[in-house]
Amino acid sequence: MQVQDAVGTPGRFARHTWADAARLPADRVLGGLAYGVADDDVSLPDWLAPVPAAALLSDDRAHADVWPAAGRVREGRTGSIRWRHDGQHLFGAVEFEEDGRGLEVLAHRAYRDLFSTLADTGYAHLMRLWNYLPRINEDGGGLERYRQFNAGRQQAFIDAGQAAFEGAPAACALGFHGEGLLLRFMAGRTVPVAIENPRQVPAWRYPADYGPRAPTFSRAAVVRTASDAAHLFVSGTASIVGHATVHEGDLDAQIDETLRNLEAVFAESRRSGVAFSLADSEPVVYVRHPAQAAAVRHRLAQALGPQSRFMRQAVYLHADICRSDLLVEIETHLHASGLPGVTATDGSVAEERA
Repeated sequence: MQVQDAVGTPGRFARHTWADAARLPADRVLGGLAYGVADDDVSLPDWLAPVPAAALLSDDRAHADVWPAAGRVREGRTGSIRWRHDGQHLFGAVEFEEDGRGLEVLAHRAYRDLFSTLADTGYAHLMRLWNYLPRINEDGGGLERYRQFNAGRQQAFIDAGQAAFEGAPAACALGFHGEGLLLRFMAGRTVPVAIENPRQVPAWRYPADYGPRAPTFSRAAVVRTASDAAHLFVSGTASIVGHATVHEGDLDAQIDETLRNLEAVFAESRRSGVAFSLADSEPVVYVRHPAQAAAVRHRLAQALGPQSRFMRQAVYLHADICRSDLLVEIETHLHASGLPGVTATDGSVAEERA
């Protein structure tokens, strides 16, 4: 197999096992996310940023999403951010230890350095953000830690003149069982198309019941990665209608509601002229209670079909969701090429919808 075939196609994520990802040539890879716990004999390359959540359903090996490089890779550091870019896109990562100053200060610092990186490198447009923080649902001294994080994040967006409200990037924020604030992100030179869900209030419009500062993200983003190709990044999605959690304590109902929300987001994304399909996407499924992981997979298979690309590529991780009453959160992504009248990555032709 040739190197490019092994790495994947530039402009889209390729899902590998951790072991296979670790063997890829560094000069052909922009960056990537490593899910789950690696084998002891697998040494992760510097460009592969770990996601600090334990893998569930261990019949599958740990996986990684890798973004192949489109050109010569350059790397560096801006403040606390380490980054790599290839002339088209930039991948960055940072880890902060908590030092008693609180998550609001920590989040503001991380995002301040992120925006300095974008300014210094010329990759002005955020495509996707992944945030991981410990004890996300716990009290942080009069304010839930997730709400502290939101306050620092939003203020950093405002200070940098970035879109903190309408047009905010796709993102997720999960709790993990470790220490420190971890941030991973992708940016590019093309303005993403922000996607909202008509079944939900935009997160940046949430009322003050959810904290003094609203979360800063859109439900999804469509990014043109080539003249005839696009990538859909879908933010973490859960059982929320309007702005309220629904089906508290009912796992199956929460999964079904989450899927309805995902289908609504995909329907909105097709308005961009790209025929994205949920069943063809590659998800990461975050499960609050590990004992429920098999039930989650079973319910998803009933809805999407056990042989769908969604089910064959799904990664299941143990994580705390941003609200304590949510049991499951699903994020996903999908590449499409041959615009307009898009050919899906598995070779099937998807119907374009207005």
